[in-house]
Amino acid sequence: QVQLVESGGGLVQPGGSLRLSCAASGSGISINLGDWYRQAPGKERELVARITSAGSTNYADSVKGRFTISRDNVKNTVYLQMNNLKPEDTAVYYCYADYTVGRSFKRQSSWGQGTQVTVSS
Repeated sequence: QVQLVESGGGLVQPGGSLRLSCAASGSGISINLGDWYRQAPGKERELVARITSAGSTNYADSVKGRFTISRDNVKNTVYLQMNNLKPEDTAVYYCYADYTVGRSFKRQSSWGQGTQVTVSS
């Protein structure tokens, strides 16, 4: 199974920025759908942003205008640029990818291990 390795989380002050990366390990991977989710303490995991194979994007209302999801098909990496961060953005962020490997048409999926984002002064 393909592993998704996340990086880029950390502690940032309100109004600051972070960029999260989610890299799919292995060769011959084609990511069809790349998502970023987040889960705050005591809350359910929620979808933050999505990017399709065609490059279409969708965002949760709470992050529209502040977050940008993008992808690098050569590096098999999905990014989440987060600007103007707020304390309510504090959560563990998880990436999710729906993908195929090599010439197979079988769609598979994996989750990243999660990365903590804390917004606090």
